[in-house]
Amino acid sequence: MVRKDSESSCSSDDSHNHEDHTLANDAVVTKYQVAAEITNAVLKEVIANIKEGAVVGDLCDIGDKMILERTGKLYKKEKNFTKGIAMPTCISVDNVICHFTPLKSEAPVVLKNGQVVKIDLGVHIDGFIATAAHTVVVGASKDNKVTGKIADLLRGTYDGLEIAIRSLRPEASNNDITKNIDKTAADFGLTPIENMLSHQLERNVIDGEKKIIQNSGEKQKGEVEKVTIDKHEAYAIDILFSTGKGQPKDMDTRTTVYKKNESVSYQLKMKASRVFFSDVNKQHGPMPFSLRSFEEEVKAKMGVVECEKYGLLTPYPVLYEKEGDFVAQFKATVLVMPNGLLKIAGLPFDSDVYQSERSVQDKDLQTVLKSALKPKKKKEAKKEETAAKKA
Repeated sequence: MVRKDSESSCSSDDSHNHEDHTLANDAVVTKYQVAAEITNAVLKEVIANIKEGAVVGDLCDIGDKMILERTGKLYKKEKNFTKGIAMPTCISVDNVICHFTPLKSEAPVVLKNGQVVKIDLGVHIDGFIATAAHTVVVGASKDNKVTGKIADLLRGTYDGLEIAIRSLRPEASNNDITKNIDKTAADFGLTPIENMLSHQLERNVIDGEKKIIQNSGEKQKGEVEKVTIDKHEAYAIDILFSTGKGQPKDMDTRTTVYKKNESVSYQLKMKASRVFFSDVNKQHGPMPFSLRSFEEEVKAKMGVVECEKYGLLTPYPVLYEKEGDFVAQFKATVLVMPNGLLKIAGLPFDSDVYQSERSVQDKDLQTVLKSALKPKKKKEAKKEETAAKKA
């Protein structure tokens, strides 16, 4: 939930509080689609700037600034209407799994040819979130193709995403989707990163009630409740595979991404903490944010300590796979509609550049991978069948 002055999205009329915020409302679908269009455009722009010599922090700035510029031009006449960054741009390289967006004061991380780069970002319009992630190799092109284990990693992770999306049908179980993700990784000789979650998206909530886990560890097996997918639900499907053992580790890299914990209240003691937390409320509301976005970095670093200590902020730690191994990530936003699935955010895989000799072997998974997002109506299917017979 956002702070009270942002509860109503399009007007201050009392009746607005009763507005339908589900995908049964066409206006809600439109807001998701607008957010997704910006997400995809920004993701493409960041990818276009990934080359040898590029600085990771600069790439994060490109993504975040473009999101704010694009969203800033929309819905200007609406009152109490929030829009902007739903996930700050994170650039995680090689064995860095996720959530890397360094502070401006930290030593620059400079990209080199051959590195595996994951880009993760998100946009919201009136609290309706679209998020996506993509993986590329620095210097890769149609004239400089990627083959071997890195191509297998990217192809396998992307196929894992597509299979997870196509498994996201009404009445499907989250446990069955987990099995499909894990089986896809096995077909490519890869390991899903342990306990990574895909979440249902709700208004102002990036980590909704329903969850889909990949490669659940012993402790987590009973923690993710079994649920079924329903129509008119939105999901961020987030797939991360590794060439290694898939066991994430915290290597003491400074956490810079946080999100307000709406379930905790605490009277902060330090003035710096109170000022910082007030700024978080005003600028970011319930959305994840980066300390990088604060102009006065030193004050932000001071203020976040007490907020995190007493649970007012939830950290998104930077996680690592074993050095020498590589991790790929592909994420998409999907709307489960009565007539099928809408994949609104997430970019296509470039099979002209990343050429793997491996593929999905499991027959059931092959069927899922080939299935249409929107099943054809019986009349359309019959017409195609008749045309095929005549041919």
